Amino acid sequence: MTDAFIYDAVRTPRGKGRREGALHEVTSVRLSAVVLDALKARNALEGHAVEDVIWGNATQVGEQGGCLARSAVLASGLDQSIPGLSINRFCASGMEAVNLAANQVRGGAGAAYIAGGVEMMGRVAMGSDGAAIAVDPSLAMGRYFVPQGISADIIATEYGFSRDDADALAVESQKRAAAAWGEDRFARSVITVKDQNGLPILEHDEYMRPGTDMQALGALKPAFKDMGEVMPGFDKVALMKYPHLERINHIHHAGNSSGIVDGAAGVLIGSRAFGEEHGLKPRARIRGTAKIGTDPTIMLTGPVPVTEKILADNGMAISDIDLFEVNEAFASVVLRFMQAFDVDDGKVNVNGGAIAMGHPLGATGAIIIGTLLDELERSDKETGLATLCVASGMGAATIIERV
Repeated sequence: MTDAFIYDAVRTPRGKGRREGALHEVTSVRLSAVVLDALKARNALEGHAVEDVIWGNATQVGEQGGCLARSAVLASGLDQSIPGLSINRFCASGMEAVNLAANQVRGGAGAAYIAGGVEMMGRVAMGSDGAAIAVDPSLAMGRYFVPQGISADIIATEYGFSRDDADALAVESQKRAAAAWGEDRFARSVITVKDQNGLPILEHDEYMRPGTDMQALGALKPAFKDMGEVMPGFDKVALMKYPHLERINHIHHAGNSSGIVDGAAGVLIGSRAFGEEHGLKPRARIRGTAKIGTDPTIMLTGPVPVTEKILADNGMAISDIDLFEVNEAFASVVLRFMQAFDVDDGKVNVNGGAIAMGHPLGATGAIIIGTLLDELERSDKETGLATLCVASGMGAATIIERV
């Protein structure tokens, strides 16, 4: 089997996903083209240099519909002979794009790919495309559907995480993100988004609140308590599924959950022969990929079983991993991961995560792979694992090792 290598990884800064956000006037296709053009220019990709562009996004409707990947290719400077494939695995779409591209290279179906994703959450509202698991009663009722925030609170209740536990993780995420930006740790990967006149629109992650402390978070009301206990009463649905729980402990709020943001990211993946042909030096080898389905009610526990699967598939142990990127969809997701594997929090999300910088759904998987690669190089570590929980009960993971 051919090895698949990462040659480059870039991302845009993440803008606040609302009207006053810096990227609000930028369309999904244009932001995607910014990433594609950066990869093209940085790596001198001329002609049919890559087999395909595989692009993830979670809400494939409106401007993000209609095979956005192909539209992005045509909006960019890439050659029109390069096609485009849009995929959707909810929050893991960007990671699944990278994993799919890597496995295509490993299987000999093309020498190189660009893979990643985009989500303009301020322009295309989360959930606006509909989802059978949420809107079809015949499916939702039979599978005990609850919204993700309720699922995060179920994890906290089931595994014993307190409000203080979640808030402390959130404060640490903010501190680490601020330190990473202050030390230019993202400089290699983050590209400036400019307007048509070449003037900067956004140069840094806009969502961060570095002054966040436990007192500030303590003043916030639980975000999912009313929908759980009052209308439409999702706690009752959860307790039907998990009758051993006396009640759901609602600990999550805006400060310890991932931020709604706009952003895009891309990764250049290819064989060793591709690198030699184009004069490029590989930065990391994609050692393994994995995905798995999990309980659709508690929903967000996927990082644990998918990590177990990817380690087993590759003959590895958790101790073989130097650094982890676990998407901070909600604080309890990361707390459960560290609890399950007894992982030192000094190895997990060392530069902060989505609680501090935001979670642009379809892009995040590609973002955390790039962040992991940058940090492996910066800290002179060898092997890293990136993983995400996924809506409706799934998990995805990627293991990379430096070259």
